[in-house]
Amino acid sequence: MKHLIILGDGMADWAVPQLGGNTLLQYGRTPHLDWLARHGRNGLLKTVPEGFHPGSEVANSSILGYDQHLVYEGRGPLEAASIGVKLEPGDLAMRCNLVCLEGDLLKNHSCGRLETEEADVLIRFLQEKLGNQRVHFYTGVQYRHLLVIKGGNKHLNCTPPHDIPLKLWRENLPSASSEGGGESTAALLIDLILKSQQLLKDHPLNIARQQQGLDPANCIWPWGGGYRPQMVPLTTTYPQIRKGSVITAVDLIRGIGIYAGLRVIDVKGATGLWDTNYEGKAQAAIQALREGDDFVYVHVEASDEAGHDGNLELKLQTIEHLDSRLVAPVLEAIPSLQEEVAIAVLPDHPTPVAHRTHTAEPVPFCIYYPGIEPDSVQTFDEVAARKGSYGCLEGNQFIQIFMKSGQD
Repeated sequence: MKHLIILGDGMADWAVPQLGGNTLLQYGRTPHLDWLARHGRNGLLKTVPEGFHPGSEVANSSILGYDQHLVYEGRGPLEAASIGVKLEPGDLAMRCNLVCLEGDLLKNHSCGRLETEEADVLIRFLQEKLGNQRVHFYTGVQYRHLLVIKGGNKHLNCTPPHDIPLKLWRENLPSASSEGGGESTAALLIDLILKSQQLLKDHPLNIARQQQGLDPANCIWPWGGGYRPQMVPLTTTYPQIRKGSVITAVDLIRGIGIYAGLRVIDVKGATGLWDTNYEGKAQAAIQALREGDDFVYVHVEASDEAGHDGNLELKLQTIEHLDSRLVAPVLEAIPSLQEEVAIAVLPDHPTPVAHRTHTAEPVPFCIYYPGIEPDSVQTFDEVAARKGSYGCLEGNQFIQIFMKSGQD
């Protein structure tokens, strides 16, 4: 039996008063997700272990069964793998957002709609002005980029920028953590942040963006730093996976896939935003399964970005689009495959619209495959999943159960 995971990043949410006290999954029109819940088995999954920040790097790698106490090194090294940057021993890799500051406040973590081609101009400019033998900036995707510091110390307190929208940025500058040794690296990061503001504020690209009514990318914000992680490929852990793939528009998830031994499938028009190519991801997943992949991980970022923006209507739209434009064509195509397919759907973490950042509550999940005995759950949402037959799982329990699909 083949295995397909469909991951709606940040799709889970809290009860919303404007929706009659329903969550977006409860309120939205999601007949295909509900079909899977009704014909499969359901439960809740704790994707963020105690003591870890509810980041997508933690949640997604936990879903795949990785023990965070053994593999966690932050986002930076994962994104380095995604864009082909080889880390040497002692290289500190950090996610480096291009953000928009407005006075004393961090206005947003993404500069609004920033295209990769625009960002590349700015990152190359910063490398020219601030880069040296120790410091190197690398272009990633849209607002998400990479900073590598040779000999950097990872023992830092760095606040993710999506955690502090409309908050004072100076109060959240990097500092050394209690583990010690990070003082000089923290000082270097603060220096780079302040110098980037001076360099970027008058850059012609930012002046042009402001003239168009767009947010300028007027500061860097490094965070999520670590060294190269020690992750065992999924093919080693699960013999059912002889060949697997990951489909995503996000460097972080690409990096997890690479370290997990999966090939990365690029989909034209996959943006990581509300306008991503849902249909293209669905067709890429079906094609991969048809051509011999045993395991496919399809990641959709859109709901998470809408949650960070606090945009209720847009997040509801992204959930309904995932249902109608990705899950629906997958369900339609699966019967045509020569081998049966087990399907799991879930978010990685909640990104509540009212909170505008990640939280660590358990998320709903559903597992379906031909012949499974359904439980009593009728809809795919946070509340209904509480009554699911799997209960509340954590650690590698979800992936172990999923990979045994059809063996019961």
